Amino acid sequence: MLYFREIAAFALAIFLAGAPAHAAEIATADDTARFLAGMPPSAGSPLARLTSDPAWQRHARFLDAAFAQLEQRQLSKIRAWGDAYLAAPKPTVFYMFSGPDFIYADAFYPNATTYVLSALEPPGMVSDLTRLSRPAMAAALYNIERSMGSILSFSFFVTQSMKLDLREGQLSGTLPILYVFLARSGKAIRDVTPVALDANGTPHFGNGNARKNVTEGVRIEFAGPDRQQKTLYYFSTDLSNSSVRVSGFLKFSETLAPANSLIKSASYLLHSGNFTAARNFLLSHSSVIIQDDSGIPLAFYDPKKWRLFPFGRYVRPIDKFPGRYQPDYAEIFRRAQPIDFGIGYRWRSYESNLLLSIKVP
Repeated sequence: MLYFREIAAFALAIFLAGAPAHAAEIATADDTARFLAGMPPSAGSPLARLTSDPAWQRHARFLDAAFAQLEQRQLSKIRAWGDAYLAAPKPTVFYMFSGPDFIYADAFYPNATTYVLSALEPPGMVSDLTRLSRPAMAAALYNIERSMGSILSFSFFVTQSMKLDLREGQLSGTLPILYVFLARSGKAIRDVTPVALDANGTPHFGNGNARKNVTEGVRIEFAGPDRQQKTLYYFSTDLSNSSVRVSGFLKFSETLAPANSLIKSASYLLHSGNFTAARNFLLSHSSVIIQDDSGIPLAFYDPKKWRLFPFGRYVRPIDKFPGRYQPDYAEIFRRAQPIDFGIGYRWRSYESNLLLSIKVP
C-alpha cells in the first residue's frame, strides 16, 4: 500500500511541477483588464513584456489623459453630488439600456455591492492577448479607444459605433470595455464567468450550460481598494415588452430588489408603450431612481409614492428625438438646483438635467 502511495505522490509531483509553467503563460482577467486599460499588469504576467510595444505605450498615454479629464470634469463631481444627496443606498443597482457603462454606475452608486447592467449588445469575448500579432494588437487597442470615444467625451455610448469597432474577433462585445472601466475605476477582477438565465430567471454559470431561449450574460466578481467583494452582471437582452416578458431577466432581477436605479441616454424608449414592462419593473422595484429626461416620463411617477428632486436645466431633447419634449418636466425644473457636471445627450453642464426620485417609505 505504501508503495502505491509513493508512486501516486511521485506522479502528482511531476504533474504539479509542469503546471505552473503552463499556467504562467495565461494572463489573469485582472492583468488583461489592466493591459487593455493602458495600465501596467503585474510583474509576473505574460502581458508585461508587451507593454514595451510603442502601440501599447501610445494607448496608455491616450487613456491616461482621457480618464484624467473625465475624472476632473465629471466623475469626481458626480461622487460629490451623490455624497450630498444619496442617503442609505441599497446594495443593488439596476442600470437598463446601459451598454458596458459601468463607470457611471460606479460613480453614482460607489457603495453598491451588486450591479446589474443590460442592453442589446452581446457580452462578447476577450481572447488570449499574447497570441495576437503586433499589428492585430495595435488595431485592437485602437478599436477600444474608438468605441469609448463618445462616453469619454459626452457621457454616453454611440451604439452603432461600438458595434463597428468591436466586432467578432479577439476583442468583441461589451466585455473589453467593462474590463477597461473596472480597471480604471480601481477595481481588481477576481473571476469572470459566463452566465445564462432560463425563462424562470434561474442563472446557469459556465460554458457548459448551453440552453435554448436563454438570456446570455457575464458575471464579473471584483473588489475595490477596500477589498470588499462585489459582483457585476451584464446581460444581453431585448427590453421591449414582447421579449422581456418571456425572458428570465426581470425575474432574476427581482431576486435582487429593491435596488437603486440609473437611467441615462436611454433613447426615450421608456416613453414608448412598447417598454411598459421594463418601466413598471423599475417603478415597482426601485427605492431610488436617478435619470435624465430620456428615462421614465414624469407622468408615471405617482406623487403619493415618490418625492422628486430636480437638478440642472431642462431644455428640449436633441433633434434626433423629436416629439419627446415634456412640458411638465420643464415646469418642475423651474425650481431645480444647479449641478456642475454634464450628463446624458445634453452633455454640457449648463444644459444637463438630472432627476432624483426617492420612493416614500
